Amino acid sequence: MKTNIAPSFVVFLIALPLSMGIAIASGVPPAVGLVTAIVGGLVVGALGGAPLQISGPSAGLTVLVYQMHQEHGVAAMGVIVVIAGAVQLLAGILKIGRQFQAVSPAVIRGMLSGIGVLIIGGQCHVMIDGQIRASGLKNILAIPTAFADRVAGFTDARSVVAGLLGVGTLAVIVGWQRFRPRALKVVPAPLVGVAFGIATAAALSLPLRYVAVPTDLLSLITLPTSESLALVLDGGVLLAGVALAFVASAETLLCASAVARMHNRGRTNYDRELSAQGIANGICGLLGVLPLTGVISRSTANVDAGASSRWSAIIHAIWIAIFVIWLPEMLAFVPTSSLAAVLVHVGFKLINPAAVRSLARFGLPVVLIFAATCVGIVAVDLLTGIVIGLILSALRLTYQMSHAHFELERSGDRVELHLHGSATFLGLPKLQDVLAEVEPGTEVHVHFDELEFIDHACLDVLAEFRDRQEDSGGQLVVEWDELFGLRQKKSHLKAAAALQNLALQNLALRSEPREPR
Repeated sequence: MKTNIAPSFVVFLIALPLSMGIAIASGVPPAVGLVTAIVGGLVVGALGGAPLQISGPSAGLTVLVYQMHQEHGVAAMGVIVVIAGAVQLLAGILKIGRQFQAVSPAVIRGMLSGIGVLIIGGQCHVMIDGQIRASGLKNILAIPTAFADRVAGFTDARSVVAGLLGVGTLAVIVGWQRFRPRALKVVPAPLVGVAFGIATAAALSLPLRYVAVPTDLLSLITLPTSESLALVLDGGVLLAGVALAFVASAETLLCASAVARMHNRGRTNYDRELSAQGIANGICGLLGVLPLTGVISRSTANVDAGASSRWSAIIHAIWIAIFVIWLPEMLAFVPTSSLAAVLVHVGFKLINPAAVRSLARFGLPVVLIFAATCVGIVAVDLLTGIVIGLILSALRLTYQMSHAHFELERSGDRVELHLHGSATFLGLPKLQDVLAEVEPGTEVHVHFDELEFIDHACLDVLAEFRDRQEDSGGQLVVEWDELFGLRQKKSHLKAAAALQNLALQNLALRSEPREPR
């Protein structure tokens, strides 16, 4: 436990500004984000299956939560988060946690980039003490006009000062990441940026918008009422809860997978982690605070700082609780423009141009899936963008599974049949058309060396073709070494291997010499 105290304090320093900034971006009071961070550290830290992962309010959920606030109202948000938690808990109990990882990286990268664009679009307005628009696209389109009005007209001195402080905070964050002394490596850049904002605003007595601190922190907690609980039967609220569960689960488990590759200090149980997330989100919903996920920035810092067990996550929540209970008045010195600058920096990190460029190596279809997901999220909403990405990924997979090319090559008195791509039941019409071109009584050699996959249906068609050829005095020669090599080297799914094996046995039996008819 002692080895986790120092890492927990590093994570606490990172979680403090980010949790407040994420809360503002989600349209709720900053201290609400801190309550969510406390629940994430205590509950998921104690029960989760990813011991070094840190859970709390996530920038990836800000857009979705803000949209749900606008569409369903604040009263419904607690119910939506409870529904999301119940779905996650059920998924964990049913042991389908790992299935949430079966999402195309292009969709995930498109989701993160789209969220990053929307965060930047919204927080640029907060950074100049402006107002966030109802639509993410409107926020982005309004940025040039908003900044031009402040810079050129100087009509609102407070907005100009807030913008300058926000830009200064952003510069300090970037500069600290690049040039910080090695001895101060553990000091997080967001904390330095916010500290700069606090010090500058206090020293110059700047007329800015500061974090609003409630007189009673318990007033932030809104327990469900009979009216709000009745919203469980509302179809829109149910759909919102399921959508939130899907996005939160995907982000959490992808984060858990990434963190697991960073260390060897304990195995990751994805189903247990998903169940713990569900319990924690259920509690967050009952308290009326923000939903939570596993967060990659805090988790990475936790691993890098030398955390050895789940105690780091738990203790970091205790640090936050101490701050919220005994030092809440310090929040009143934090300029909202500095917190917005922190979120703008997070938005740029979510876009991650290097990761986007890496997708191009896998071909144009992958890039198009990424772009469609990102544009859908920005232009419409988060759920629509994700659905577009999933549909396009499914269509691409269908195309790959059905894309087969069958080529006949005549060599003297025999015909060579070469199979390319993935020969499945979807390619049966093509295969049968090619086989129909073979003259009766011909010797046909079938080659599988350029084939990715073949299923029972295509093998069965070849067996029937073999019968017809022998009846007409011809012969079908199967290159068994190539076929068995394909099964052993390229079939990674047990079910597919078993299916192929059954089909091969069937073809082999039907290939035994038969009595002449």
